Formats: sequence, C-alpha cells, structure tokens
Amino acid sequence: MNKKISIIGSGFSSLAAASYMAKAGYEVTVFEKNNTFGGRASQYLTQGFTFDMGPTWYWMPDVFEKFFADFGKNPSDYYQLERLDPAYQVYFGENDSITIPGNFEEICEIFEQEEKGSSKHLRKFIKAAKDNYDIAVKDIVYRPGVSPLELVTPKTAVRVGQFFSTIRKEVRKNIKSQKLIQILEFPVLFLGAKPSNTPAFYNFMNYADFGLGTWHPKGGMYKVVEGMVTLAEQLGVNFVSNANVEEIVLDSNNKVEAIIINGKRLETNLVLSGADYAHTETLLPKGVRQYSTNYWNKRVFAPSSLLFYVGFDKKLKNVEHHTLFFDTDFDVHAESIYDTVTWPEKPLFYASFPSITDDALAPEGKEAATFLIPLAPGLEDTPELREKYFNIIMERLEQLTGQDVKENIIFKESYCVNDFIKDYNSFKGNAYGLANILTQTAFLRPKIKSKKVKNLYFTGQLTVPGPGVPPSLISGKIASDLILKTSLS
Repeated sequence: MNKKISIIGSGFSSLAAASYMAKAGYEVTVFEKNNTFGGRASQYLTQGFTFDMGPTWYWMPDVFEKFFADFGKNPSDYYQLERLDPAYQVYFGENDSITIPGNFEEICEIFEQEEKGSSKHLRKFIKAAKDNYDIAVKDIVYRPGVSPLELVTPKTAVRVGQFFSTIRKEVRKNIKSQKLIQILEFPVLFLGAKPSNTPAFYNFMNYADFGLGTWHPKGGMYKVVEGMVTLAEQLGVNFVSNANVEEIVLDSNNKVEAIIINGKRLETNLVLSGADYAHTETLLPKGVRQYSTNYWNKRVFAPSSLLFYVGFDKKLKNVEHHTLFFDTDFDVHAESIYDTVTWPEKPLFYASFPSITDDALAPEGKEAATFLIPLAPGLEDTPELREKYFNIIMERLEQLTGQDVKENIIFKESYCVNDFIKDYNSFKGNAYGLANILTQTAFLRPKIKSKKVKNLYFTGQLTVPGPGVPPSLISGKIASDLILKTSLS
C-alpha cells in the first residue's frame, strides 16, 4: 500500500488535507518554502506589535467547527474566539458611516433607520440566503468538482435561476439606499468577483455576515494556523520549513516518484500541492502540464492587494476593529481591477485595527493597523507607487474619521504584487486565487486530480471550491477524500 505523501505548501488547505490523510494512517510530510507555516496567513512581529499579514476576517465558524470535529476536537481546544459587536463599520463620506451590530435584530433596526421598509426586505433576503447557505456550505461545496451533475440536486434544481441572475440584481430589487446596497454587496468581495458577475446563489455570504457573525481569534488569525499545525503534528504529520520544491520527478509511466527539494531527491508515493497551481505545473515536464500560460491568462482572477502594516503611537478614534472605506465609486475601482487593469485613481480600502479588540496585539496605548487596497494582479509594483497610495489612504483616513494620524506613525511595512510572487510563487501576484464567477464555478475550475500525472493532486484557492479561509479548509478535505478514494485505497 502506498504510504508516503508529500504536500507542497502549508496554507489552510494543505494543513487540513495533511490532518485528514494522517488520520487515515499515511505518512505525511508538509514542505514549506518559507521559514514559517500558514502560507499567506503569515504573521509579522515587530516592536511589540503583532500583525496578521494575510486573512484578518473570521467568518463561517461552523466550517472550522466541522473541521475540528472530524478529529474529535473543538476550535476552543486550540484557540479562543470572541464574537465582534460591532461586527464592522462602513464609511461613505466625512463623518458619514454605518456601524453593523453583532446581532441580526439590531442590523434590521439600522436598515430601517436608513431606509424605511428596508428591514422587511432584508429579513426575506437573509432567509433566502440562509436556505442557500444550508444547501451550499453543508453539501455542495464539499463535492470535488469532477462533474456538472454535482450541482444538480432537488434543492438546486428549483434555484437554477439564481445561477443566471446576479447578486447585484437581487440586492437592488427592493433596496434603494446606495449605502445599504453597498453593505449587502460587500460580502461577495470575499469570493473575489464583482457583484455584477457573481451568481445570486452566492447570497449565502450575506447569511455568513449577518447570520453567523464576525469573530476574532484571540491573538489573531495566526492562532488558527498554530492550532491546525498542532493538530496535524498530534496526528503524526511532519513539517519541514525552508524547503523549496524545485521539481516533481515522474517515472516512465508519468507517475510521481520523487520531488527535488533544495537540490535533494526525496522519494514519495504521491504529491498534493497547496502551492500556486500554475507554478506547481512548471515543476513538471511541459508535455504533462494540464493548463498553459495562455489558459491562466484568460482566467478571471480575484484581486491582488497592496497592504500596509502600521504601528501608531496612540489609540485611534472613530474606527472599529474592521472598517471599510467606501467613500469612492466602487464600480470605477472594480473596473480598474477586472477591466482596464490599472492602478485605481480613487481606491476603496479596508482597515483592520485588531488592537481595539485584543490588547495583546499592540503595546499599551498604541494601535496596530492593517490597510488593504484591492488591485488587479500583474500590475507594476514599485516603492514609489506604494508610497503614493499610502499617502492617499492616510489622508482619506484623517479626513473621514476626523483625526490626525500621519504624525503618529511609528513604522510602516508594505506588501504587494512583487511580494506575493516572491513569497508564494503567485500567478501575476494574485492574492485570492480565481474569482467565483459562473464560468469558474465547481466543475469549471482547475481540477484537483491531475489528468496527465498519476498521483498528483491540487488543493487551495485555484481549485474547488474557491477563495477564502473556510473554502480552503473545505478544499483540503475534498482533496484528501479524493486521494483516499482514488489513489490510496
């Protein structure tokens, strides 16, 4: 029986798959090219400040609970969660914002204050979103994307129209307030596509937002990574850092037989790559690569990002743990990402101030802040452009929140397209993988199982089910299930 499994990369999908396959009795080793584990969910520590460099939102807690329950565990065995109330704040202009509470009844009140009668429509919308959530997240997204028939169930058959309508159309049927529309369209940004291109069925993300709430792992999202690594190690998984996979070696029958790491050959029975899909195929002979560069160039990618990690020497006011700045035209910014592929003139941006919730993330009296501007993958990335956009968002932050902050900056670090390429071999420096649009859903995404190389599999945001942390956990389970069923049985 084949026993030795090599996993490339240590992001959430790899960590999940490693645990499932170790539980099944196989010898699993995770090889990570960087010096810490977690992939994009890395951590930056400096001067007493702690930053999550990747994901900062903890949504869909039931997916995490399901994952740990598969091993007889709870998330609380590894990290502590706090439900955020308020969940987040959205700025639309100077001293003009809406704060989203942590429970649904209060959210309905906020909607009613903004637009009379809107809470009635919101309740109906969220009920439909919950129904879709129960169908999608509890069933469909756990399918491996092998056949279009995976999407055909009695419950989806009566919702087929939702796959051909869009979030934008559904949201705007009954809600007129542009502010409320933006709040309802915001959650699908986690799927990496415009609301005008995202099937209406994906309104289940609105239930994830308003129904299941926004949470914070004490100590930051990296505590989730540490918890998953600990679980995997308890199951017998071996982790190797600073291990750059340079080649996947095949035998004469195009079956995986070894990998080359830092110039050293290591025998293996099977490879699962949680690294960038396009990059992984460059480790193979050209004749057995499934997808060409031209294929990847034609895909619709979720955005890349310009990120700043900033330490302030004071506590900031008029912001929440999660704060969105939607004071400029979303459609114009989205056009720069998906259509013209240019730097946005007036970018929307997101800020996380986790030290508002968690004192451990910044020294006393100081504030840790992460700022994110969504960008098109493949853009020119220079120090001058980074500095230009940092100044833009700092000026906007000051103006919108009514406070001076630039003179209170202790330090700042940036992260952008070039860094995603360098650290993660990310295609064009994308941050979130492939967008979840209709033509890139389920069986239309790159396959988990290689069609040309025996015992080569893929997991993560470029395959099913798509971008985001919960989908990555699910992708790890899907990949491991498929491996155990087709290659190691």
